[in-house]
Parts: sequence; structure tokens; C-alpha cells
Amino acid sequence: MPPRLLKTSVRELVGFVLRSGDLVSGGFSRPDRLVEGTRGHQKIQRARPADYQAEVPISYLVETDEIALEISGRIDGLLVAEDAVLVEEIKTTEADLDEIPENPAHWAQAKLYAFMVAEQSGLDAIDVQLTYLQLETYERREDCRTFASDELAAFCADLIERYLHWARIYQQWCAERDLALEEFKFPFAEFRPGQRDLAAATYRTIDGRGRAFAQAPTGIGKTISTLFPAAKALGLGHAEKIFYLTAKTSGRRVAEKAIDDLRGGGARLKSLTLTARDKICFKPNGGSTCDPDQCEFARGYYDRINDALEDIFTHDAFTRTLIEECAQKHRVCPFEFSLDLAPWCDVIICDYNYVFDPRAFLKRFFQDTSGQYAFLIDEAHNLVDRAREMFSADLCKSEISGLKRLVGKTHPDLTQQLNALNRYFAKLGKKVEQEGDGECWVSPQLPTDLMALVHNVLRAAEKVLEQGAALPFWDELIECYFRVLGFERIGELFDEHYTTYTEKQGFDGSAELAERLSSEGRDIRFRIFCLDPAHNICQALERGCAAVFFSATLSPLAYFRDLLGGEEGDTLLSLGSPFPPEHLRLLLADHIETTYKKRGESYDDIAESIAALVSQRAGNYLAFFPSYKYMEEVATRFAEAHPDIDLLVQESGMSDRQREAFLSAFDAEPLQAEQYTVGFAVMGGVFGEGIDLVGERLVGAVVVGVGLPQLCLERDLIRHYFDEREIPGFAYAYVYPGMNRVLQAAGRVIRTASDRGAILLVDRRFAQSRYRQLFPASWHPVYSVRNPTHIAQSLTEFWHHDPAST
Repeated sequence: MPPRLLKTSVRELVGFVLRSGDLVSGGFSRPDRLVEGTRGHQKIQRARPADYQAEVPISYLVETDEIALEISGRIDGLLVAEDAVLVEEIKTTEADLDEIPENPAHWAQAKLYAFMVAEQSGLDAIDVQLTYLQLETYERREDCRTFASDELAAFCADLIERYLHWARIYQQWCAERDLALEEFKFPFAEFRPGQRDLAAATYRTIDGRGRAFAQAPTGIGKTISTLFPAAKALGLGHAEKIFYLTAKTSGRRVAEKAIDDLRGGGARLKSLTLTARDKICFKPNGGSTCDPDQCEFARGYYDRINDALEDIFTHDAFTRTLIEECAQKHRVCPFEFSLDLAPWCDVIICDYNYVFDPRAFLKRFFQDTSGQYAFLIDEAHNLVDRAREMFSADLCKSEISGLKRLVGKTHPDLTQQLNALNRYFAKLGKKVEQEGDGECWVSPQLPTDLMALVHNVLRAAEKVLEQGAALPFWDELIECYFRVLGFERIGELFDEHYTTYTEKQGFDGSAELAERLSSEGRDIRFRIFCLDPAHNICQALERGCAAVFFSATLSPLAYFRDLLGGEEGDTLLSLGSPFPPEHLRLLLADHIETTYKKRGESYDDIAESIAALVSQRAGNYLAFFPSYKYMEEVATRFAEAHPDIDLLVQESGMSDRQREAFLSAFDAEPLQAEQYTVGFAVMGGVFGEGIDLVGERLVGAVVVGVGLPQLCLERDLIRHYFDEREIPGFAYAYVYPGMNRVLQAAGRVIRTASDRGAILLVDRRFAQSRYRQLFPASWHPVYSVRNPTHIAQSLTEFWHHDPAST
């Protein structure tokens, strides 16, 4: 068998072998530095002689008995004369040219390119020029040296050999992985109903470089059913990396377990779980930037990172715990460590934003190119609203005014630009009065004069930030800078899928500052709002080769396909429930109205309906409500009427510890103890999805209302947008998102094939066809109940009937 071909670039090879020093310099670098550097390169290249060749592609193949390494890149400049050949490497800088020290990595890149040219052209010697361009003054510093080919060959042989040490480790892993993936089997004795269909659709999608949207109810095993075929496709070369994307920590844990199960079936996979910087940082209170002067994990990071990589690579499952342990051992930043580990992993488990968010996506994978990446998007129903938020941005007058007050007279140019932007926000406030309704003004246009002012503030802020972190208002300035930068980047995406609005809103700061902001003490907020994220999601998906979206509540499939960047012809798959239908009793109390105007009349009826559901069997129950106020009104009446039933009520803004305490009440075995416990929670909240209460931990749920999002400006803007396009706007803005909450809440009941449970839907609207048509197939039959007595009778029959006898 021929040796496996590995590919790397000149930049990557040199950077990997020769990197050293601190993680960051502690200073500030402009985000558009790369663009300015490219322009600087072009400026020098245009000034060279006519026979000067710019951006010359070149590659070199290194072959050993066990590995073949292809090194490629683009030479900045090549000048071939009769008596000499010159290779030029151009570097741009913001530093004073006289202060730039000898840089071994820069010379190594230039010498490696020169070696490749000399080797291919049979030269005895070659000129190598390292040119620095100062970006502000456009001054140049040129250093030209002549190297014998033998000297370059010896230097590059050592450089390449040091890289080959790691490449051999990685190549050996790839060989072991591919052999294992070719032979491994599904890790369970048999497929569950629907599992094989989902696995087959996933494999075909990756093999065909397509997109699929799958609704797969709870119990099918969606995670293993997508990861198993994706791993098979990886082993056969149809993908080079799998990104498993999920919105919640619980989803990441499920993915980790599924990969462990695959390993139990014989698979070999290097998997990495990415944890957000602020959660994994060892110095979370050390400021907004990594400063090697304050953090020993940033100081000397690159001196230790390669040893850390080689150490951890003896493991397969790179969990948060393992990354933290290894990072502590080698004294490296755990977040950057995980990012440096990512290119060598087979599966990356991470949040949606690492692929989709224009302000946070993984630039080392997706900056300027796409790859053979398979995207598996778990709980994809969450991505619609998450994407809308990712592709939207806002700014408030208070942010500008607050920063202006801190800067004062210390930096006149920045103060001047902040003043100009602040005055513009004051004008926007007048627009709300004159062209809006006094509270809000909507415009389909993004003001170019606003974006010009935003750009000016950024440029002025950059000049101040470049002075270093000694500024007394450094943290406030850099936080505001990145907020404004994110606003500008979203503005660059603005098109027909967007709108803007300006609104007056309450101010969260001091009364004194609020008074200065406006005579009414109210803030001015300008928002760039993404109405339809499909186009932006579609562009992000181009970073990979295939995508599979899946969820238990991806209904209607066409709606999610339309909003998640899909197209006609994409695979749509809807699977039935694997659980026996007789294990579920679905009750519908459609005699109760829960609309906003009628809620006050429903409190007592709902409290008694819940009591009737609970009274027929000891156990744990959850009742979901459309709002906190509604929930609290019913909870008060329920507690007064039924003090013998344990009642838990979700609170707004619960901490992780409070959430765990809430769920711990569902860990007992209430049937044996004759206990009755009811938890009141808000639909769409932390207990509305993503919790797995199996068996006796949950035997029933009540869902009050059809889950419609609260009537608000943004939802109405979405409705109007789709109505204009002859798409049912009310359904897209309200009905489908609402019913998704209902389905998620009800889905907490019946988690395994042995579970039995009851669901009570409370709302007259559930009888309407627009809602009934969204019921899953497993929600049949539906038992209509007219009062608490009727509920009790139906459940008495259900709980006393043994399904095993039928």
C-alpha cells in the first residue's frame, strides 16, 4: 500500500515547528489587519519590475517509507534574471521598522520557498529577500541574502523532519482509525424502528454532498443514528471531519456518550468537545483579553503547546475535563489549547455559533475556504431563532454616551466621533416621534450615514486601543469596540431579508445618566433585524460538504427547510414514534379558553383540571404555561385548593443550582411512596426541552395554550415579511414556533419503550385544523374531555388498563 498523503502549507509547517513565546502580545490588533496586509502586499508587488511574478503557486513532495507529505503555498514574489533568481517574502507590520527584531519564522518561510524553487530549477544558489512594509507610513525595510542550495537543503530538511515527527503520529492514527471504521459495526444488537432509515439518509446525504431535514421522535436514538453513518462516511473518505452542532450542554453530553458507544462497537475516533472561553478559562476575572503579564497560561503558551498536543493525543475522547487536566499539567490556556487540537480531531462537538455566527465562527476552518466537513445539526428547531439573533445586531445611545463620558477630553478624536454618533442617535429619537408611533419607527433601509459614523468611531477607537491596556477605561472601551464592530459586520450583511427599527426603551443604568440621555429618561435603541435567516445559513453551510438537520419536533418539515437554508430537492424525512401508542393517553380540554383576554376566567378551571390529572395516579407531573404571570396565578389557586400535593414553581433567572434542585424533586419513586408532585414551568424555558425524566420520574404533563410567542414588534415584522411573499406569515411567525414549544413540552413524557404517561392539552384552539394538523401521528386517538370529572374518568380507565394484555 502506498504511503498516506498528508497535506500542509508552508505557513502551517513553519508555524507549527517554530512557534514560541506568549499566546498574545497583550496589545491590540485591528480585525481588518488581514485585509490591510493583503493591500500592502499588492502595493509592493505592483511596484516591482515588469518581469516580477506575484503569488506564484508552488508545491514540494516529501516521501518516506511510511508517509508522503505535500507542502504547498504561494510565493509572494519571484524574479528570474539571467544571472540570479530572487524569492521575496513580504510581511506587513504596524510597528516601527527599526524595532522589528530578527524573526526566525519569517526567514524560515522565505528559505523554504527558496529551497523549493532551487530544488525544482536545479540552482546552486538563490537570493532570498525579506521585505517589511509599515502599514501607516508605507516605509519599507528590505533584507536580501544569498544562500547556497546545499545550505537551504540542510536547513529545510531539519525543519521538515521536525514536522514529520508529528505527521507520523497523526498518520499512524489515521491508518488505525480508517481500518477500525471500515470494520466496526453498529454498537447495539439491532436497530430500533426508524433508526436504520435515519442512518441511511444521513449516509446518503454525506456521500452525495447534500442536505437532509429529519423529524425523528424521541426514542429513535437520533444522535447515534447520525454519528454512526457519519463515521462510516469519514472512514471511506467522504468527509474529513464531522461537526456535531448542538444548542445545549445536555446535547453535547449525549453526543459524547454516543461516540463512546461507537467506540464500544470497535470504532476509533478522536472527538473534541469545545467549551466557551468564559466557561473554561482558568482566569475568568482577569479582564476581557488574554494578557501574558497577568496569566501564566498565556505566558509562554507557544513554548509548551506542541508538548501538550503530543501528550493529549494518546487519548481519544478530548472532553472538557481531560482538556482542563492536560492544560493545567502543561500550563497552557485550555480554550486556545482546544482550538489548536481541533484540526487533528475527527469529530468536533460544539455550539451552533462556531459554524454559523459571523462574529464567532472558527476562522481556522472557515475563514477563506470550505472543507470536506459534515455538519450534524442536533435539535435543529432551535436554530431558526438562534440564527435570527446571530445575524442581527443593535446599538443603544446609552452605550455611546457612557463611553463618551469615560473618555472625556483625554482622546479628542475619539470623543469627537462618539459625539457625532451620539447626536445621530438623538435624531433617531426624533424620527420615532415624527415618523413612528412615538415608541418605535420601522424602516426597510439601513442608513448609510449611520454606518459611516459607526465606521469612524471604530477607526478612532482603534488608534486609542493600539496604545495598550494601561488606559483607565480599557475594559469598557474594548467591550464597546467589539459591540460596535459586530454591529458593523451585521450591517455588511444587510439585504432584502432584513429590516431596521428604532425604539425608545427603559434605561437600566443610573437615574443621573438616564436624565442626561433624554428628557424622558429613556434610551434609544437601533436594531438591524434579520427577518429570514435562510440565506445566511445557506452561505454558512457552504463551508462544509453536507448537512443533516434533525430534531424530534422539526414540523412542518417544509417550514424548517425554508428557514434553515434548504432547497427544493433536499431530503425530507419524517419518522414515526417507536413507542407503543397505547402507552400514551392524550386528553384535550378544548372547552377552556387561554387567550390573553380570557385568561383571568380560566385560572380556577386549569387548576382543577391539573388536579384531576394528578389525582388518578401517584407520581411526578409537569404543567407548562405560556407566561410566568399566568403560571403564578394558577399556582396560587392550585396551592390553596390542593395543599396535599407537592408544588414546585419555576422562577425567572434560576441559577444552575436552583435548576438542579427543581429537577431533583423528580428523582424519587413516588408510586411506592404515594407521593404527588407537580412542577409548574414556562413553555419554551429551561424545563420545556432538553430534560430527560425517564420512567417514574415523569408520568404526565399539562400544556396550557398553543405556545404562541408573545405578540411583539419583531414577530409582526416577520409575519408581514412572509405575507408579502405570499407565504402564511402568521403561521411562520407565531403558529409553527408556538406548536414547536407545545411538542417539546409534551415530549417530556414517554422517553423509553416501557414508559407510560398522560398528556393534557388545554386550549380551545387545539381543536382548530391549523393546530390539529401539526399533531404528530403518535398523538392519536385524542380524547376530548369537558370537565375535571371527565378527565378523572378517562385516566382511571387508562391507568388501570394493562397494555400488555392486549
